[in-house]
Amino acid sequence: MLYASVCHTDLLLANGFPIPVFPRVIGHGGVGVVESIGEGVTGLREGDLVIPTYVAECRTCENCMSEKTNLCLKYPTRYNGLMLDGSSRMTIGGQTAYHALSCSTWCQYMVINLNFLLKIDPKTPLLNATFLSCGFSTGYGAAWKEPMLQNASSVAVFGLGPVGLGAIKGAKSRGAIKVIGIDKNPMKEAKGQAFGMTDFINPEQSDKPIAELVKDLTGGMGVDYSLECTGVPLLINQAIQSTKLGTGKIIQIGAAEEANVNINILELLFGRTLKGSIFGGLKPKTDLPIIFEKCKNREIQLDELKSHEIKLEDGNKVSELLKQPDCVKILINI
Repeated sequence: MLYASVCHTDLLLANGFPIPVFPRVIGHGGVGVVESIGEGVTGLREGDLVIPTYVAECRTCENCMSEKTNLCLKYPTRYNGLMLDGSSRMTIGGQTAYHALSCSTWCQYMVINLNFLLKIDPKTPLLNATFLSCGFSTGYGAAWKEPMLQNASSVAVFGLGPVGLGAIKGAKSRGAIKVIGIDKNPMKEAKGQAFGMTDFINPEQSDKPIAELVKDLTGGMGVDYSLECTGVPLLINQAIQSTKLGTGKIIQIGAAEEANVNINILELLFGRTLKGSIFGGLKPKTDLPIIFEKCKNREIQLDELKSHEIKLEDGNKVSELLKQPDCVKILINI
């Protein structure tokens, strides 16, 4: 491993969500170099630059051959801390240590199944590679790929962390003309604007519910699409209510520690559609090379994301850094 990144999902895993298995080596975003390969591995060799992808793409199963989902049936995403064969490749003091998802990037070396790796151009800037293995790409895909936004659409993005900023950029790339960013941190307004946001709502500056504030910006109608990046139950319902009656679409990207949330079913009965999304609906082999090319052509610029850089041995400082108002994305230099 060369670099890893920090995602709120890593903190959820550290807190025991969705399955409390410990000790656990967290981290699912990063970039590294192939040190060695096992028997039967093809398409990779020592020295290749690669990123982990916690979603696989076999290109042969029913799901991989469909445009409806990115969730491979042959090599499913695992979150129980074990590899596809039911084993762990890590121990700590002789005790089994569990993986994060299909990988564990907060470490110097990582054992990973071939199907959860993507070989990339060795000239790729390491920061770009790290941030595109999760986070920004998840949000970008959720707008660019998941709902297939129509040109001239209106979009509301809840939570302007790396995922939300990616969603803003993805929406703009699909021709959205109004992209409303929602965050209680006033410092996120400038970040959102850098990625194409047209309007900003700070919920703490008004007594109105967020859905009403969104409708105030859309002639009382609401937006065509809501992209919910926080997983906070209250915001999930506000995201639903922020969309247009009869046609509104809500893409749920974020997760929080509550596995079960109460949804206002009445709002869905009136024609709205709520859809969950893993990795922004992106297929690693098919879609990620397109996004990497957009970065190479400077259509997507990720420099604005990095706010902090730490060494691996300082990983315990992450939770405090994330609380700082200027924190967007933390890079771990391994």
